[in-house]
Amino acid sequence: MFNIKNYKTDDIKNDILSGLVVAVALVPEAIAFSFIVGINPIVGLYTAFILGLVTSLLGGKPGMISGATGSVAVVLVGLALEATHYLQTQGLKGDELALGVLQYIVLSAIIAGIIQMLFGFLKFGKFIRLVPLPAIYGFVNGLAIVIALAQLKFFKGEGWQMYLLVAASMAIMYFVPRLTKAIPAGLIAIVSLTLFVFFTGLETKTIGDLANLSQFKGQLPHFSIPDTLFNLDAIKMVLPYAIIAALVGLIESLLTLAVLDELSGTRGSGNKECIALGAGNFACGFFGGMPGCAMIGQSIINYTSGGLGRLSSFTAAVGLMALVAFFTNTLQLIPVGVLVGIMFMVSIGTFEWSSFGHLKKMPKEDAFVMVAVTIITIFFDLAVAVIIGVIISALVFAWKHAKIYANSRQLGQNAKLYELHGPLFFASVQSFNDVFDPKEDPKYIIIDFKDARVMDSSGVEAIEKLTQKYEKLGKKVTLRHLSQDCKATLKRANANITEEPDDPDYKVARDY
Repeated sequence: MFNIKNYKTDDIKNDILSGLVVAVALVPEAIAFSFIVGINPIVGLYTAFILGLVTSLLGGKPGMISGATGSVAVVLVGLALEATHYLQTQGLKGDELALGVLQYIVLSAIIAGIIQMLFGFLKFGKFIRLVPLPAIYGFVNGLAIVIALAQLKFFKGEGWQMYLLVAASMAIMYFVPRLTKAIPAGLIAIVSLTLFVFFTGLETKTIGDLANLSQFKGQLPHFSIPDTLFNLDAIKMVLPYAIIAALVGLIESLLTLAVLDELSGTRGSGNKECIALGAGNFACGFFGGMPGCAMIGQSIINYTSGGLGRLSSFTAAVGLMALVAFFTNTLQLIPVGVLVGIMFMVSIGTFEWSSFGHLKKMPKEDAFVMVAVTIITIFFDLAVAVIIGVIISALVFAWKHAKIYANSRQLGQNAKLYELHGPLFFASVQSFNDVFDPKEDPKYIIIDFKDARVMDSSGVEAIEKLTQKYEKLGKKVTLRHLSQDCKATLKRANANITEEPDDPDYKVARDY
């Protein structure tokens, strides 16, 4: 929550003006994502308002913008088609069919919200740290390209007027911040170019051409309980889509938080963001909205426009609803080309240009992860891209560390010391076994783990099997410098496990 008393005058002004810019930029996105799912555009607008409002107050990063997003909308397409097919078999059609499909969409928001809140309460938000930096670079670069490509559809059927407005908008976004930061460049672009088009009579596509918002004038979201809420068959249909939507939303929101952390130099709370996102989606389900998540493009617009506090994202949400409910006639006059130009500049600002420099210096494996995540984000899906990036990075890590070696030396005629170096886990078990020669070794064997670490139960099992090999040959093994956790796990090792004053205290990962 934010306390207006803690705000300085300049901060209030910056947050409000920045929030108004974002509010306008949210409109075409919300409408477009509603069309993707095949539902009324008011659903996307309600989502941007309700989800944006809740996350602005409760979210883990002040100034982060949430609403209807393409990544989640794509997941809902399958649900909308399945629900449509089912309801048609029940004899529904027309407006009755559209309302029926909406009941399944809002149910998915409620279920996704519950899942996301559970993630937050269980403190799973910290797992975003498992996403390696090359994967984050790939995600950011891929998303920047996706943002730019998403604008191309607005050029269809347009003439030179569209290109003129896009170029003028980009020029304003580029040069105004170098002259003054008193007013966000995006707001100047929207106001000045809308007035220019209005007074010159320039023929170009406007927001009003995307959807007739006049029909929603004066309409505000109202509370209603979905008819499908306690319908077991409906829940079974919705659940798979809701789980995917919840995970996609969490990944995109937490990665957006990570990007803003890097831009601002401050650290947000991943767990708070999970709870806020879940609460927002849960509320969307009872106010006619669909599930959504953080919007990296609008979040960066807000950040670069000076909106650093919660008041900015609060203003964006409330401003959006005010525009739709009370200022539709004015809103519909805004040229689409202006918003396209702003989004192109967001795309340019989002792209991690420094990653090209890193590409030359980073290991080939990391470079491969970055390029792979970028390509998969563009052509497939954000969640898939990030998961694959994490898996590739984990496999590369395991491969690079899948070696353990030992310095060995004789201790008289009947004893031999092995001093191990490196991690002992599932990937290094084979190299661990290759170190020893039970048949040729003397009667007494000492294995020192001072410079090694037993990382998982596969490592523990490898130690047990090794000691059993020596035991069958009538030889005795002494194990030194193992952690208490590791010693407690070595149940079947018939070995002398010593207690040393400098024993390590690490824990061993279990398989359960």
